[in-house]
Amino acid sequence: MSPNQKLFIVIVGCGRLGSYLANRLSSEGHSIVIVDINESAFDALSAEYSGFRVEGDATELAVLKQAKIDKADLVIAATREDNINLMVAQVAKKLFRVPRVMARVFETKREKIYRDFGIETICPTLIAGDVLLESLMKLSVITEKGGRQ
Repeated sequence: MSPNQKLFIVIVGCGRLGSYLANRLSSEGHSIVIVDINESAFDALSAEYSGFRVEGDATELAVLKQAKIDKADLVIAATREDNINLMVAQVAKKLFRVPRVMARVFETKREKIYRDFGIETICPTLIAGDVLLESLMKLSVITEKGGRQ
């Protein structure tokens, strides 16, 4: 995948993260299908969003097939549930052989499990924690080893 290549992307979960990604990636010209179990979640999509919406439970194969996951270049599992994200990511990778699969994971201890399955992860807790600690170090509030200055 080159940086300028337009991708077919399936995003599971249309919460704050999923809708943000869908809106941004759609505005950049990628083909997007977003899946959510709640129809009202699609209200978070912008008026400019030009992708498709699939209402349904992404843990059901029929819903993923309706989203044309078998044609996806990239799948992003971004629901609020780690177990659903892991399941969707595994199905996308193993069953549908999607070239690139990413999943959000909230529980820091589960991140290693996801990686062991070959799934790229984004852990908001770790990212926010690292940014916060880095800011505290820049302000000289703490040292790199966590002590006070």
